[in-house]
Amino acid sequence: MSALPVIGVTTYLETARWGTWHGPAALLPQTYVDAVSSGGGLPLLLPVLSACAADAVRAVDGIVLSGGADVDPEHYGEPAAPLTMIRPERDAWELAVLRAALDEAKPVLAICRGMQLLNVACGGTLHQHLPDVVGGNGHQPSQGVFGSTLVRITPASRLGRIVGNHLTVHCHHHQAVRELGTGLEPAAWAGDDTVEAIEHFEHDFVLGVQWHPEEDPMDGRLFRALTDAAGRRASGPQDVDTQAKRANSGHQDVDTQARRASSGPQDIDTQASRR
Repeated sequence: MSALPVIGVTTYLETARWGTWHGPAALLPQTYVDAVSSGGGLPLLLPVLSACAADAVRAVDGIVLSGGADVDPEHYGEPAAPLTMIRPERDAWELAVLRAALDEAKPVLAICRGMQLLNVACGGTLHQHLPDVVGGNGHQPSQGVFGSTLVRITPASRLGRIVGNHLTVHCHHHQAVRELGTGLEPAAWAGDDTVEAIEHFEHDFVLGVQWHPEEDPMDGRLFRALTDAAGRRASGPQDVDTQAKRANSGHQDVDTQARRASSGPQDIDTQASRR
Protein backbone atom coordinates (compact mmCIF):
# COMPACT_ATOMS: atom_id res chain seq x y z
CA MET A 1 0.00 0.00 0.00
CA SER A 2 1.43 3.38 -1.02
CA ALA A 3 2.29 5.87 1.70
CA LEU A 4 1.36 8.58 -0.80
CA PRO A 5 -2.26 9.47 -1.57
CA VAL A 6 -3.26 7.67 -4.77
CA ILE A 7 -4.82 10.10 -7.23
CA GLY A 8 -6.84 8.65 -10.08
CA VAL A 9 -6.58 10.75 -13.26
CA THR A 10 -9.10 10.16 -16.03
CA THR A 11 -7.60 9.76 -19.49
CA TYR A 12 -8.56 10.87 -22.97
CA LEU A 13 -9.93 8.31 -25.43
CA GLU A 14 -8.60 9.34 -28.83
CA THR A 15 -7.19 7.94 -32.05
CA ALA A 16 -3.44 8.44 -31.86
CA ARG A 17 -0.16 7.51 -33.51
CA TRP A 18 2.85 6.10 -31.61
CA GLY A 19 5.87 4.42 -33.14
CA THR A 20 4.60 2.48 -36.14
CA TRP A 21 1.09 2.17 -34.72
CA HIS A 22 -2.09 4.12 -35.24
CA GLY A 23 -5.35 3.45 -33.42
CA PRO A 24 -7.54 4.08 -30.38
CA ALA A 25 -5.51 5.00 -27.29
CA ALA A 26 -5.93 5.97 -23.67
CA LEU A 27 -4.00 9.23 -23.53
CA LEU A 28 -2.95 11.72 -20.90
CA PRO A 29 -0.53 14.64 -21.23
CA GLN A 30 2.55 14.09 -19.10
CA THR A 31 1.91 17.41 -17.37
CA TYR A 32 -0.94 15.83 -15.38
CA VAL A 33 1.31 13.04 -14.15
CA ASP A 34 4.05 15.49 -13.22
CA ALA A 35 1.62 17.82 -11.43
CA VAL A 36 0.12 15.04 -9.29
CA SER A 37 3.55 13.66 -8.46
CA SER A 38 4.99 17.09 -7.63
CA GLY A 39 1.95 17.74 -5.45
CA GLY A 40 2.74 14.73 -3.29
CA GLY A 41 0.42 12.17 -4.86
CA LEU A 42 0.86 8.87 -6.69
CA PRO A 43 -0.87 9.25 -10.09
CA LEU A 44 -2.96 6.30 -11.30
CA LEU A 45 -4.40 6.59 -14.80
CA LEU A 46 -8.08 5.69 -15.17
CA PRO A 47 -8.81 4.76 -18.81
CA VAL A 48 -12.33 4.80 -20.23
CA LEU A 49 -14.16 1.57 -19.34
CA SER A 50 -17.74 0.42 -19.83
CA ALA A 51 -18.17 -0.53 -16.17
CA CYS A 52 -16.41 -0.71 -12.78
CA ALA A 53 -16.38 3.03 -12.03
CA ALA A 54 -17.19 2.43 -8.36
CA ASP A 55 -14.35 -0.10 -8.10
CA ALA A 56 -11.95 2.40 -9.71
CA VAL A 57 -12.94 5.13 -7.25
CA ARG A 58 -12.55 2.80 -4.26
CA ALA A 59 -8.99 2.06 -5.41
CA VAL A 60 -7.90 5.71 -5.15
CA ASP A 61 -7.89 8.48 -2.55
CA GLY A 62 -8.77 11.36 -4.87
CA ILE A 63 -9.77 12.10 -8.47
CA VAL A 64 -8.61 14.45 -11.21
CA LEU A 65 -11.08 14.85 -14.06
CA SER A 66 -8.84 15.87 -16.94
CA GLY A 67 -9.51 18.15 -19.90
CA GLY A 68 -10.42 17.15 -23.41
CA ALA A 69 -13.37 17.05 -25.79
CA ASP A 70 -16.75 18.70 -25.20
CA VAL A 71 -19.43 17.17 -22.98
CA ASP A 72 -22.34 15.84 -25.05
CA PRO A 73 -25.12 18.45 -24.70
CA GLU A 74 -27.60 15.58 -24.68
CA HIS A 75 -26.78 15.40 -20.97
CA TYR A 76 -28.31 18.83 -20.44
CA GLY A 77 -31.15 18.50 -22.93
CA GLU A 78 -29.77 20.33 -25.97
CA PRO A 79 -28.70 19.33 -29.49
CA ALA A 80 -25.05 19.60 -30.37
CA ALA A 81 -23.96 22.88 -31.95
CA PRO A 82 -21.85 22.73 -35.14
CA LEU A 83 -18.52 23.19 -33.31
CA THR A 84 -19.30 20.83 -30.40
CA MET A 85 -17.03 17.76 -30.55
CA ILE A 86 -18.15 14.93 -28.28
CA ARG A 87 -16.86 11.60 -26.93
CA PRO A 88 -19.95 9.75 -25.63
CA GLU A 89 -18.04 6.77 -24.20
CA ARG A 90 -15.81 9.06 -22.20
CA ASP A 91 -18.81 11.05 -20.94
CA ALA A 92 -20.51 7.90 -19.67
CA TRP A 93 -17.38 6.68 -17.89
CA GLU A 94 -16.42 9.98 -16.29
CA LEU A 95 -19.97 10.73 -15.16
CA ALA A 96 -20.00 7.33 -13.43
CA VAL A 97 -16.56 8.00 -11.88
CA LEU A 98 -17.65 11.44 -10.67
CA ARG A 99 -20.89 10.18 -9.15
CA ALA A 100 -19.03 7.39 -7.38
CA ALA A 101 -16.49 9.89 -6.07
CA LEU A 102 -19.26 12.12 -4.73
CA ASP A 103 -20.97 9.11 -3.13
CA GLU A 104 -17.68 8.10 -1.49
CA ALA A 105 -16.85 11.68 -0.46
CA LYS A 106 -13.52 11.47 -2.32
CA PRO A 107 -11.75 14.76 -3.14
CA VAL A 108 -12.16 15.86 -6.77
CA LEU A 109 -10.22 18.38 -8.84
CA ALA A 110 -12.07 18.90 -12.14
CA ILE A 111 -10.03 20.60 -14.88
CA CYS A 112 -11.43 22.40 -17.94
CA ARG A 113 -13.72 19.76 -19.52
CA GLY A 114 -13.80 18.18 -16.06
CA MET A 115 -15.30 21.35 -14.56
CA GLN A 116 -17.92 21.40 -17.30
CA LEU A 117 -18.71 17.74 -16.63
CA LEU A 118 -19.07 18.47 -12.91
CA ASN A 119 -21.55 21.24 -13.67
CA VAL A 120 -23.57 19.06 -16.05
CA ALA A 121 -23.58 16.13 -13.60
CA CYS A 122 -25.19 18.44 -11.03
CA GLY A 123 -27.90 19.55 -13.46
CA GLY A 124 -26.24 22.61 -14.97
CA THR A 125 -25.86 23.68 -18.60
CA LEU A 126 -23.07 25.03 -20.80
CA HIS A 127 -22.46 27.70 -23.41
CA GLN A 128 -21.56 25.49 -26.36
CA HIS A 129 -19.43 28.15 -28.10
CA LEU A 130 -18.17 30.89 -25.82
CA PRO A 131 -16.98 33.28 -28.56
CA ASP A 132 -20.63 33.71 -29.57
CA VAL A 133 -21.31 34.95 -26.02
CA VAL A 134 -18.27 37.09 -25.19
CA GLY A 135 -17.39 38.21 -28.71
CA GLY A 136 -13.80 37.00 -28.86
CA ASN A 137 -11.38 34.06 -28.79
CA GLY A 138 -9.37 35.03 -25.74
CA HIS A 139 -10.17 31.80 -23.91
CA GLN A 140 -8.88 29.71 -26.84
CA PRO A 141 -6.57 31.84 -29.00
CA SER A 142 -5.81 29.03 -31.47
CA GLN A 143 -5.51 25.28 -31.65
CA GLY A 144 -2.63 23.99 -29.56
CA VAL A 145 -2.00 27.37 -27.89
CA PHE A 146 -2.99 28.26 -24.34
CA GLY A 147 -4.39 31.68 -23.60
CA SER A 148 -3.49 33.72 -20.54
CA THR A 149 -6.43 34.85 -18.40
CA LEU A 150 -6.50 36.91 -15.22
CA VAL A 151 -9.24 35.57 -12.95
CA ARG A 152 -10.75 37.17 -9.86
CA ILE A 153 -11.53 34.79 -7.03
CA THR A 154 -13.97 34.95 -4.12
CA PRO A 155 -11.65 35.35 -1.10
CA ALA A 156 -13.74 33.20 1.26
CA SER A 157 -14.06 30.32 -1.21
CA ARG A 158 -11.96 27.19 -0.88
CA LEU A 159 -10.14 28.23 -4.04
CA GLY A 160 -9.46 31.67 -2.60
CA ARG A 161 -8.00 30.16 0.56
CA ILE A 162 -5.64 28.11 -1.59
CA VAL A 163 -4.46 30.58 -4.25
CA GLY A 164 -5.63 34.05 -3.18
CA ASN A 165 -7.90 36.66 -4.74
CA HIS A 166 -6.43 36.85 -8.25
CA LEU A 167 -4.51 34.47 -10.48
CA THR A 168 -3.22 34.50 -14.06
CA VAL A 169 -3.98 31.11 -15.60
CA HIS A 170 -3.47 28.99 -18.72
CA CYS A 171 -6.78 28.51 -20.53
CA HIS A 172 -7.91 26.67 -23.67
CA HIS A 173 -11.67 26.27 -23.90
CA HIS A 174 -14.49 27.30 -26.20
CA GLN A 175 -17.29 26.23 -23.83
CA ALA A 176 -18.20 27.45 -20.34
CA VAL A 177 -20.73 27.22 -17.55
CA ARG A 178 -24.08 28.82 -18.34
CA GLU A 179 -26.58 27.69 -15.67
CA LEU A 180 -25.00 26.47 -12.47
CA GLY A 181 -25.84 22.97 -11.23
CA THR A 182 -27.44 22.19 -7.88
CA GLY A 183 -25.05 22.30 -4.93
CA LEU A 184 -22.46 24.33 -6.85
CA GLU A 185 -21.39 27.93 -6.50
CA PRO A 186 -19.06 30.06 -8.61
CA ALA A 187 -15.66 30.86 -7.13
CA ALA A 188 -13.83 32.71 -9.93
CA TRP A 189 -14.53 34.79 -13.03
CA ALA A 190 -12.60 36.07 -16.03
CA GLY A 191 -12.67 39.75 -16.96
CA ASP A 192 -15.56 39.09 -19.37
CA ASP A 193 -17.50 37.45 -16.49
CA THR A 194 -17.06 33.90 -17.75
CA VAL A 195 -17.22 31.55 -14.76
CA GLU A 196 -13.71 30.18 -14.27
CA ALA A 197 -14.13 28.05 -11.14
CA ILE A 198 -16.91 26.29 -9.24
CA GLU A 199 -17.13 24.50 -5.90
CA HIS A 200 -19.55 22.00 -4.41
CA PHE A 201 -20.45 23.35 -0.99
CA GLU A 202 -21.82 20.02 0.30
CA HIS A 203 -18.42 18.32 -0.02
CA ASP A 204 -15.09 18.93 1.70
CA PHE A 205 -13.10 19.18 -1.56
CA VAL A 206 -14.92 19.17 -4.90
CA LEU A 207 -13.42 21.96 -6.99
CA GLY A 208 -13.62 22.70 -10.70
CA VAL A 209 -11.36 25.11 -12.57
CA GLN A 210 -11.85 26.10 -16.19
CA TRP A 211 -8.13 26.57 -16.70
CA HIS A 212 -5.21 24.10 -16.84
CA PRO A 213 -3.21 24.24 -13.58
CA GLU A 214 -1.13 21.26 -14.69
CA GLU A 215 0.45 23.53 -17.32
CA ASP A 216 2.08 25.73 -14.68
CA PRO A 217 4.87 23.74 -13.00
CA MET A 218 5.79 26.75 -10.87
CA ASP A 219 2.43 26.78 -9.09
CA GLY A 220 1.40 23.41 -7.69
CA ARG A 221 -0.93 24.71 -5.00
CA LEU A 222 -4.13 23.15 -6.38
CA PHE A 223 -2.53 19.73 -6.72
CA ARG A 224 -1.00 19.97 -3.26
CA ALA A 225 -4.40 20.92 -1.87
CA LEU A 226 -5.95 17.91 -3.61
CA THR A 227 -3.37 15.47 -2.28
CA ASP A 228 -3.65 17.01 1.21
CA ALA A 229 -7.41 16.47 1.12
CA ALA A 230 -6.94 12.95 -0.24
CA GLY A 231 -4.45 12.13 2.49
CA ARG A 232 -6.82 13.36 5.17
CA ARG A 233 -9.67 11.38 3.61
CA ALA A 234 -7.54 8.23 3.47
CA SER A 235 -6.49 8.52 7.12
CA GLY A 236 -10.00 9.31 8.35
CA PRO A 237 -12.48 12.17 8.00
CA GLN A 238 -11.24 15.41 9.51
CA ASP A 239 -12.87 18.80 9.34
CA VAL A 240 -9.64 20.63 8.53
CA ASP A 241 -8.69 22.44 5.36
CA THR A 242 -4.88 22.31 5.28
CA GLN A 243 -4.55 25.25 2.93
CA ALA A 244 -6.90 27.36 5.02
CA LYS A 245 -5.09 26.36 8.22
CA ARG A 246 -1.83 27.60 6.75
CA ALA A 247 -3.44 30.87 5.68
CA ASN A 248 -5.24 31.69 8.93
CA SER A 249 -6.30 30.08 12.16
CA GLY A 250 -10.05 30.31 11.62
CA HIS A 251 -12.25 28.37 9.26
CA GLN A 252 -14.03 30.72 6.87
CA ASP A 253 -17.42 29.82 5.54
CA VAL A 254 -18.11 30.19 1.83
CA ASP A 255 -20.58 32.66 0.35
CA THR A 256 -23.84 31.93 2.17
CA GLN A 257 -25.83 34.02 -0.25
CA ALA A 258 -24.76 31.69 -3.07
CA ARG A 259 -25.74 28.73 -0.90
CA ARG A 260 -29.25 30.03 -0.40
CA ALA A 261 -29.59 30.56 -4.13
CA SER A 262 -28.40 27.09 -5.11
CA SER A 263 -31.55 25.03 -4.52
CA GLY A 264 -31.69 24.50 -8.30
CA PRO A 265 -29.82 25.48 -11.48
CA GLN A 266 -28.94 29.15 -11.46
CA ASP A 267 -28.65 31.39 -14.49
CA ILE A 268 -25.19 32.85 -14.20
CA ASP A 269 -24.81 34.20 -17.70
CA THR A 270 -22.47 35.97 -15.59
CA GLN A 271 -23.16 39.62 -15.89
CA ALA A 272 -25.63 38.88 -13.08
CA SER A 273 -23.13 37.05 -10.88
CA ARG A 274 -20.61 39.87 -10.53
CA ARG A 275 -20.07 40.58 -6.90
